[in-house]
Amino acid sequence: MLNALTIDLEDYYQVSAFNDSVDYGTWQTRESRVERNTDKLLQFLHETGQSATFFTLGWIAEHYPNLIRKVADQGHEIACHSLRHRTVYKMTRSEFREDTLTAKKLLEDCSGTPVRGYRAPSFSITNDSLWALEILAELGFAFDSSIFPVKHAHYGIISSPRSPYRVDTPSGPLVEFPMTTLEFIGLRSPIAGGAYFRILPYWYTRWAINFLNHKENRPVCVYLHPWEIDPEQPRMDGKMSARLRHYIGLGSAPRKFQRLLRDFRFCNLGLLASRYSDAAPS
Repeated sequence: MLNALTIDLEDYYQVSAFNDSVDYGTWQTRESRVERNTDKLLQFLHETGQSATFFTLGWIAEHYPNLIRKVADQGHEIACHSLRHRTVYKMTRSEFREDTLTAKKLLEDCSGTPVRGYRAPSFSITNDSLWALEILAELGFAFDSSIFPVKHAHYGIISSPRSPYRVDTPSGPLVEFPMTTLEFIGLRSPIAGGAYFRILPYWYTRWAINFLNHKENRPVCVYLHPWEIDPEQPRMDGKMSARLRHYIGLGSAPRKFQRLLRDFRFCNLGLLASRYSDAAPS
């Protein structure tokens, strides 16, 4: 079964976990590692013949336009991850619209391709910000991958379907491709991405993807950040919880990711999402 492989293209200092200690105004003064880490990911993908969707910050496109062109030229899908990683539920509707439109235009200008997909920073489309889906449809997006169907302190809609589904909005339809979860005895747990991928042993991730593919007949959406394959990245100050979440498992992540690419078949998310565009809305 084909699964979706997604890369949230951002640098190590742009993550939400360090918002309290890393000011946006300092971004340009920090050592950037996004180009070298993305090059490593592109090499891994080239070696295994796999393709991915790169959910990219508009800020990255603005400052590293050649990187976006390189990703697109190697056959990967460019999608939107906001302008500068602001969470959706902390913006007004007009702020979100302007943020997303600016990022979309930057990405399209750099890549030379239409941007059809969106992922909110920190999965911040929640029950309080579902209005964002209408704005995405209005701006011409065809699919979104922002909703995590779990209960979490900072994100998640526990009642959301676990499989991809069509959403009808006043501005038109789009496909929601939720983040991947396992469900046993009514309990849901995240799998196959970010800190969950780094912390959990690889045998468990491989078993879970096989289970979802073959027992539940569900495609999986894997997500990763370029900084997650960079154990030597500069260490930042912040809350203990933020440091644990960001740095744990960095040493083993590159090997895990390479094994994942050998063990499963992946494609970009837009290809899988298009299969649900004519489905009945949920």
